[in-house]
Amino acid sequence: MTLYPFLLDIIKYTVAGLGVVWIAFYLLKPYLDRNEGIQLAELKKTISNQTLPLRLQAYERVVLFIERINPANLLVRLNNPDYSASELYVLIVAELRNEYQHNVTQQIYVSTNTWAIVKRLKDETLGLVNNAIKDLPENATGLELSRVVLIQISNVANNPYDAGLALIRKELEQLF
Repeated sequence: MTLYPFLLDIIKYTVAGLGVVWIAFYLLKPYLDRNEGIQLAELKKTISNQTLPLRLQAYERVVLFIERINPANLLVRLNNPDYSASELYVLIVAELRNEYQHNVTQQIYVSTNTWAIVKRLKDETLGLVNNAIKDLPENATGLELSRVVLIQISNVANNPYDAGLALIRKELEQLF
């Protein structure tokens, strides 16, 4: 019979101890939550401070990519009067692919909308050049290909390269 009061005392002290721990926990919980929130905010701020320069650099690279694949700039850079249309076509396609591959990692730091613009402009440029080469005779010169491409791009109501750059600038302004 002496064991029964001893077990009863253990149960009373255990329940009382658990009650004290429970009350202390719920009294300290708001303080702990606030402290955790402050630490999380500081971590986000630190990460943001470290990634912001990388994001800005990525946007710079994307803008440079768009400028480099703009046919007005691309053809000036690649054109040589000695090239045939097919030689210039091969150079243009290779240049577009190289530029894209060189900048493909920028998609990590830019928004999905910006990267979609980049991909669309690359694809449109390839399509533009493919359409231009189809309209030319086999013995056409590179200058003729350049002329056809530039005429096609000038016939577009809204220059897609300028429109893409404007959308990217607008998105970048929203970051600040």
